[in-house]
Amino acid sequence: MSIILFLLVLFVLVLVHEWGHFIVAKKTGMRVDEFGIGFPPKLYGIKKGETEYTLNALPLGGFVKIWGENYEDVAGADAEVDKSRGFSSRPKWAQALVLVAGISMNILFAWFLFSLTYMIGAPTAVDESLATDKAELIVAGVLPDSPGVALPAGAVVTSIAYGDKSITKPTPTEFSKAVVAIAPEPIIVSYTVGENSGGNATLIPVKGLIKEDLDRYAVGVSLAMFETVKMPFFTAITEGFNSTWYGFKQISLGLVSMISGQADLSQVAGPVGIVGMVGEAASFGITALLTFTAIISLNLAVVNLLPFPALDGGRLVFVLIETVTKKQIPPEWAGRVNLVGFAILMLLMIAVTYSDITKLL
Repeated sequence: MSIILFLLVLFVLVLVHEWGHFIVAKKTGMRVDEFGIGFPPKLYGIKKGETEYTLNALPLGGFVKIWGENYEDVAGADAEVDKSRGFSSRPKWAQALVLVAGISMNILFAWFLFSLTYMIGAPTAVDESLATDKAELIVAGVLPDSPGVALPAGAVVTSIAYGDKSITKPTPTEFSKAVVAIAPEPIIVSYTVGENSGGNATLIPVKGLIKEDLDRYAVGVSLAMFETVKMPFFTAITEGFNSTWYGFKQISLGLVSMISGQADLSQVAGPVGIVGMVGEAASFGITALLTFTAIISLNLAVVNLLPFPALDGGRLVFVLIETVTKKQIPPEWAGRVNLVGFAILMLLMIAVTYSDITKLL
C-alpha cells in the first residue's frame, strides 16, 4: 500500500511540475511535442493537436518535450516549419519563464495543500491549560539511548499506570509528576499509532538524562498536547502561506548545509526511504499525508532551483549566459553538459537508494 501511495504522490507532484512547464510554453507560443509522465519506454500515448500525451514505464519522474530545446531541432527544420515557435527561438524572458514555471507550480501546490490541511483541521500544539477534552498527548520526540525509545515518535499517549494509580489522557505535567513519583520503579504507557496500531511500553526512569538536573529521574521523551483545529478560509490561506515560506527556507538552509558538508548525510532519504515515510504519514490520517506531500513538493522546488546541469536551475544559467553574452551556447556542448549532469544525478540517486536499502537490513 505504501508503494502505491508513493507512486500516486509522485505522479501528482510530477504532473503539477510538468504542467507548469507545459502551460507556460503553450502560452508563450512554443511548440510542445510531448507531455510525458514517467520515463521511457512508452507504455501508452494519445495525440491531441500537436502534442502527444504519454504514460511511460519508469514512474520516477516526467518531462515536457518542447521543440527546439536543443537548438539543433530548429537549425535542421524544413523551410515550411515555423521556426519561431522553437524554445531557442523565443525571447529569453519566455525561456526563463518556462523554466521557472515548474518550480513555481510546486511551491503554489504546497501552499494549496497546507491551506487545505488547515481548513480540514490540522493537529495544532496547544498549552495544556487551554486544551479541551479533544486534545491528545503526543510523543513529540525521543532521546536516543533512553528508556523512551520504547515509544514511537508521533504516538498518542492514551493512559499511564504507575504503582496502584492510573491516569487516562494525561497531560505533560501529569506524566512528568508520575515519572518522578514512581522512580526508579517502572511506569506503563499505553499508546496508539495511527488508527490501527498501538501497544504498551514499560519505561524505567533513570538519572542523568536532564543536563540541568542530573539527579532528576526521567524517561527521555518530549511530550506535547495537540488538538485538531479547523481554520476559516482566509486564516487557512494565510497560515498556509506562512508554512510554505517557512518550509521553503528550512529546506533551502538544509540543502546549503548538506552541500557545505555540515549536515548529516545519513538522514537523506531516496525513493525507498520516502516510500516508508509516505506510508507512515498516511497512517496518521489524510492531513498528515497532505502535509507530507506539501513538504515533498517544496523539496522538488528547492532542488530544481540548483544551478546544476539537467535541472531547471542549470538550464536557467544557460539562458542567463546567453542573455549576457548575446551568443548562443553551442548545442553540442550544452547537450554534453546536460548529459554529464543527468548521469551524476542518476549516480546520486543510486547511492541514496543503496543507503535506504542498507538502513532496512
